[in-house]
Amino acid sequence: MEILKIQTGHIKSGDNLVNAILNNCDLKSGDILAISSKVIATAQGAAINLSSIEISDTAREYAKKYDRDPAYFQAILNETERLNGKIINDDKRAILTELKPDGLNEGTLMAASAGLDQSNIEDGYAVGWPIDPVSSASEIFSALKEYTPGGILITDSCLRPRRLGVTAQALVVIGFDPIISQVDSPDLFGKPLNVTHEAVADQLATAANFVMGNADQAIPAVIIRDHSLARSEFKGWVPGIDRSEDLFKY
Repeated sequence: MEILKIQTGHIKSGDNLVNAILNNCDLKSGDILAISSKVIATAQGAAINLSSIEISDTAREYAKKYDRDPAYFQAILNETERLNGKIINDDKRAILTELKPDGLNEGTLMAASAGLDQSNIEDGYAVGWPIDPVSSASEIFSALKEYTPGGILITDSCLRPRRLGVTAQALVVIGFDPIISQVDSPDLFGKPLNVTHEAVADQLATAANFVMGNADQAIPAVIIRDHSLARSEFKGWVPGIDRSEDLFKY
């Protein structure tokens, strides 16, 4: 499998993201295109102007507690509400949120600060996920139809319990199955596996994020080539699990 970077330069609000990608890569039939959720939101003009936000008492309390901008905390509260979520925990680095975006039929998503970030965006702004990630992915997939892509993968960086550093997760997938069950498949000794599911989309998202980087690389997308994944009709949020099923219970 190959992970090929697509270096577009700085993407701004109103830019045609598909054209920026196509002008900087050689997309082939079967390629999966992994794209940063933040760059899609930026191109859509979905970045949040923090100076325009009406600040609540709750946001002021967080700001006082952690000596940070109350407008940023208000943006997190607003985004948590928009994504049908709730706050699970908080510390000086971030607020941990549990989200149930419209269209996510199975489980929930855990995200630091409701997916919002103040890096790789102009001062005074925060950027999160696209307004409707599934529609965004569908539009990109349709725009690339003549190239017969193997799929679209929208990614975001994420944290893991008890581990230092960020990896990535897949938010939305089109064109391939994001999770593949290995249940009843034999192991090396012929014993059937009982519970193993391959988080294919999340593993690809992490590989993509390693190439994209999280600083000034200006690589908002990558091509995943020679991946051997079968095409499927899947389109939507990557399924999760409920807290009652989660080993890492809060």
